[in-house]
Amino acid sequence: MEDTLQAGTKLADERRRRRVHVVAVPQRGLHGHVNPMLSFCRTLISNSHHSSAPDVHVTLVVTQHWLRSTHHEAGGSDDRLGFLEADETKTEEEALERLLDTALIEPPPDLMVADGFLAWAVAVGERRNIPVASFWPASASLFTTAYHHHLLLSAHSFPLDHQSGNEGEERTDLIPGIPSIRLSDLPGEIQTNNKGVLNTITTAVTTATKAQCIIFRTMNELEEAALTALKTAISVPLFPIGPAIPYPSFTPNRKTIAPDYIKWLDTQQPNSVLYVSLGTYLSAADAQIDELAAGLNDSGIPFLWVAPNRADHHLGAILGDHTLGKVVNWCDQMKVLSHCSIGGFLTHCGWNSTLEAAFSGVPALTFPLGLDQTLNSKLMVEDWGIGWRAKTNFQDLVTRGRISELLSKFMDSEGADRKELDRRCKKLKKLLLLGVAEDGSTTTLDHLFFHVMSQINKW
Repeated sequence: MEDTLQAGTKLADERRRRRVHVVAVPQRGLHGHVNPMLSFCRTLISNSHHSSAPDVHVTLVVTQHWLRSTHHEAGGSDDRLGFLEADETKTEEEALERLLDTALIEPPPDLMVADGFLAWAVAVGERRNIPVASFWPASASLFTTAYHHHLLLSAHSFPLDHQSGNEGEERTDLIPGIPSIRLSDLPGEIQTNNKGVLNTITTAVTTATKAQCIIFRTMNELEEAALTALKTAISVPLFPIGPAIPYPSFTPNRKTIAPDYIKWLDTQQPNSVLYVSLGTYLSAADAQIDELAAGLNDSGIPFLWVAPNRADHHLGAILGDHTLGKVVNWCDQMKVLSHCSIGGFLTHCGWNSTLEAAFSGVPALTFPLGLDQTLNSKLMVEDWGIGWRAKTNFQDLVTRGRISELLSKFMDSEGADRKELDRRCKKLKKLLLLGVAEDGSTTTLDHLFFHVMSQINKW
């Protein structure tokens, strides 16, 4: 018996020590997909330094443009993380197949971690006998909504008629894992019955259930009900690995020269600045940008606004010389949200920004533009209690008067409502940091490694 145990321990040790080559394939062209994959890869490598984990090496497949961008944002590379350039002239599937047919990916991959929206990746893995882990870049709430959205179609009519005034306020509790939700908080493409996008999402969700496992960028402290519902509905293992964001304590400290926007924030009073970012994928209409800019001006509140491709456009005519604030094309968002001068975050509610708001402890003013952002807004406002709504539905035009009035109340640190909001933000932040600690709820990477090793040995 003792010999058997020793032999089993020796085999387990050999499996842990063997080099595991992971090929990571994000959906190219989207920061919200590439950056989380990069953060996850770094976490994999960091975890592999533990004696109980395999020796993991990762190859991240990106295009030339994203290779430059990723190196810049990563602040250098790790000797266990390599970057491989894919051919931008080919489809993602063709580019990956071509790379796999060459000696560029060496040794052959033991595991492929593919963005959940790359539905073809599972078939590539099957053809080449490579286990595939589907990396879901959005919330578990979106996954369960998409997986069960046929229940909504059988009970409600879409598209919603927001002009009627009441239809969007109707609530439903049909989706497993989603507490009672307004119809106007469902993903924008369900509300508008956008069949093309809906088909893309549902195909991604269905295909992900055929992978060897699904990796979720979430944790029980944020989406326990959705995760529980999915574990009941789906047979493949689910791994909630935490946020996969560049939180300061998750990434190595790097001494860099402070950019101008940080130097500007250093001159502001604590909790006085509103950080504004409406993302990089969906764009707000020019009329809405004009109203937002005018409302900011009228409020008299200092702001830092990240407005890609708009900083030198028509914003200057509205904001004048920016005496109240600063407009930039890009910033290190977590560094900004962690700055002591930031008192609030006006956000489009992309999943990255939603997680970063929660982990930074900064109250959110939600300004969803579509896709899953309406659902994420609901999570922040109703479920987590860390934000207020600026838009009641994503098709609203929020006027300058409404914006100015709301900002004055939102940024009033002495107001009773704002004090309660701050209290809830601090409470959730503390809970989340405990969850990602070494003995917290998201210490599932060891389980992920065990599952990966078992799959490798099967294949």
